[in-house]
Amino acid sequence: MFIKKHMGILCASLLLAMSNVQAAPQQAASETVVSSTSSQEQVLDALFKKAVQGKTTIELGNEATLSLPENMVFLQKNEANQLAEMFGNSVNPKRYGMIFPKEQGDKSPDWWFDLSYEESGYIKDDDAKDWKADEMLQNLKDGTEAQNKVRAEKGISAIMVKDWIEKPHYDAQTHRLIWSVDVREKSDPNGEAAVNYNTYALGRKGYINLTLITGDKTIAQDKLVAQDLLSKIEFKEGLRYTDFNPTTDKVAEYGLAALVGGLAAKKLGLFAMLGVLFAKFGKLLVLALIPIWVAIKKLFSRKKDNENHDNAE
Repeated sequence: MFIKKHMGILCASLLLAMSNVQAAPQQAASETVVSSTSSQEQVLDALFKKAVQGKTTIELGNEATLSLPENMVFLQKNEANQLAEMFGNSVNPKRYGMIFPKEQGDKSPDWWFDLSYEESGYIKDDDAKDWKADEMLQNLKDGTEAQNKVRAEKGISAIMVKDWIEKPHYDAQTHRLIWSVDVREKSDPNGEAAVNYNTYALGRKGYINLTLITGDKTIAQDKLVAQDLLSKIEFKEGLRYTDFNPTTDKVAEYGLAALVGGLAAKKLGLFAMLGVLFAKFGKLLVLALIPIWVAIKKLFSRKKDNENHDNAE
């Protein structure tokens, strides 16, 4: 068993694109989704049979390695992109894969990780000492408002940045960056927040982005998992941040602040950094969520019954 018992957070993020569909009779839409439950189970089963079990070392392209803990599994690039595509998101060619907790019964955590690489060039980190958290937060809010115009055109509900969950902080010794904001739907500003806890490991030619997707009720303990997992990423010899050669290596057109959606990020065009970030947020139509929850829980309940039967024999 290698996926959490309840995948609401996964479904809510991967299925976001389904909320783009124009309004239709609810009963007909619901019946259409329910009819695909069986095939969804089969696809999920096939995908997760290929998951890599911890405890092991995962190769992250040619750039780095990850020491995957025993209580986690790794869905590799092709399977992870298939899962994303299955639930309405676009394929990310820069994705290494996704990480899920192993099934732990009623104590199974409700989180997952998305892991990707950006060959940006060497990112100078000297701007970190001049960061002003209040200004950076306002930049994120402004960028979100601009992004909401695009969301509206696609029929996606508007969102808002409420506050920091964790202010940006950068460790110059390990070249690791962490930050997170509280993002909610504008229509429900006091409702439950979906949380992207963003962590980055900087290398010689680019950076690895390890994003924890969870909820605001559990972020306090879940972020410890993210910090530990970030520490288990190691760039290979010659590709570490300290291996940078100023005479030959490409330098990124933006600094570290761009990874926090700061002013530099706006130079990337159409708030690209913000668009990637906020694509993982948002609630979905209940009619889309329910059948998929049912499919996933049925899938793993069946597996559990089979395992219990085998053990009994």
